[in-house]
Amino acid sequence: MYRIRFHGRGGQGMKTASRILGSAFFQEGYEVQDAPRYGAERRGAPIFAYVRAARTRINERGIIARPDLVVVADDTLVPVPAAGVLAGISARTVLLINTSENATTWQQRLNITCPIITLPASADVEDRADLPYIGATCAGAAACLVGVIGRENLADAIRLELAALGQAVIERNLENALEAYGLMQAHSGLVSEGGMSAAADYESPDWTELPFEVARIAAPTVYAAANSVEVRTGLWRTLRPVIDYERCSGCWWVCSTFCPDGAIAVDANSRPVIDYDHCKGCMVCVAQCPPHAIVAVPEEQAQHNEARGVTP
Repeated sequence: MYRIRFHGRGGQGMKTASRILGSAFFQEGYEVQDAPRYGAERRGAPIFAYVRAARTRINERGIIARPDLVVVADDTLVPVPAAGVLAGISARTVLLINTSENATTWQQRLNITCPIITLPASADVEDRADLPYIGATCAGAAACLVGVIGRENLADAIRLELAALGQAVIERNLENALEAYGLMQAHSGLVSEGGMSAAADYESPDWTELPFEVARIAAPTVYAAANSVEVRTGLWRTLRPVIDYERCSGCWWVCSTFCPDGAIAVDANSRPVIDYDHCKGCMVCVAQCPPHAIVAVPEEQAQHNEARGVTP
């Protein structure tokens, strides 16, 4: 069975990538599962989608713990623990990263033995969540790497999954997907099927305990116009970015520019200030800060430290 994970940010089309690849596998006669995995929908936050494909009935369910192929649409996710990009990879897992760095750099940076392949990074955009057509690009590269999906079936899958978006969008996605398919020709078939999991090998998942609140607190209803500031989207956060001002170089523009929700402002002294009421914890600022002055702290721990008056 092929087990494939797509990692990206909300808005980058990872759900679409999994559907395209799943449909392409189906066109080739495979049994298929494809599904996205994310919490509350939020632009810029780490999400992943997965695809299983086999010639026989698929009895596995849930997330893929031991992937054969991991596709990373946004290389800023690799160092973010919450993204789980490297979770469950082994020496036989193929890691495909959309990046401006080369594979050797990533091999040294990550100190892992699995094969690493790179896709040329998309042109820089101001909003990291806005990487147009990257979902289809990732699906096209993955289709070639597994070595069992033909170009025509890939193209048919794109036309099927994007039919509602119009011919212009379909053609652009086809162009990008087939270009990525061509770039991966030297590695076609590198991804091999993983073995079937035995019940004896089952490992219980990790659990995160979440406090339960009454609906009036957890789900406030706001009807008035222009009230987005009243919606405390920071309540979704599981990780909190914390600024170490002793390491902060005061460049101000990097973290505030890359924040997908505009939750980082700059004070009169050119110091960044995070609006925790509306910071969703996507950790883009952690990945982008040049002096590494922003660290990710589990929200529960941050609240505990805050109550004790302790600086993380």
